[in-house]
Amino acid sequence: MELDKHSGYLAVIFDMDGVLVDARDWHYRALNDALEIFDARIDSEEHEERFNGLPTRVKLQMLTEEGRIPAHLHTLIDEVKQERTLREAAQRCFPRVEHLLMMEWLRRRDIKVGLATNSIRRTTMTMLDFAGLTGYIDVVLTNEDVKQAKPSPEIYIECAQRLGVSPSQSLVVEDSEYGVESATRAGCTVIAVSGVEDVSEELLRPYLEQIR
Repeated sequence: MELDKHSGYLAVIFDMDGVLVDARDWHYRALNDALEIFDARIDSEEHEERFNGLPTRVKLQMLTEEGRIPAHLHTLIDEVKQERTLREAAQRCFPRVEHLLMMEWLRRRDIKVGLATNSIRRTTMTMLDFAGLTGYIDVVLTNEDVKQAKPSPEIYIECAQRLGVSPSQSLVVEDSEYGVESATRAGCTVIAVSGVEDVSEELLRPYLEQIR
């Protein structure tokens, strides 16, 4: 993507897992723990190619359509998966100095901050608290707040609206293919990253450098 340095960005919207919180592997391990009793584990290559970035309920529906798990156990599997995810978060989620400095930098420039994630709200808010980021985010949207999760553009359109800006005025930071598709379809400018280590003030500065 050609770098767009115009000063029209009024908001930055972050994905969470793999962007602000290094939780992709936590979700993967937690889901496999819940699936193991049904001999329905997802190997890492399949997860990366087909499942990464999708809500748990969508993953479970895909597995049911393929005959790998029964539909009536979705709720039970999801509850076990969420409990295991939160257990990992309690052990591994912590504030990252680079992210806190970035949020302070955005605040000083009066840039609004949103979060749009395919995780559920309980997990999202718990992880943001552990990461020390809750107080920096103006709007949090989860897969429970929209009719269609990513890759639908709905969550980014809605997040921009709640922030009081247009999608074209929103800079999105994403790590997954589904997330990039969602934000692009919404009309946002997307910065694709490979992990939480890429996310910092230095990443955003070229896009926002004309804003004082």
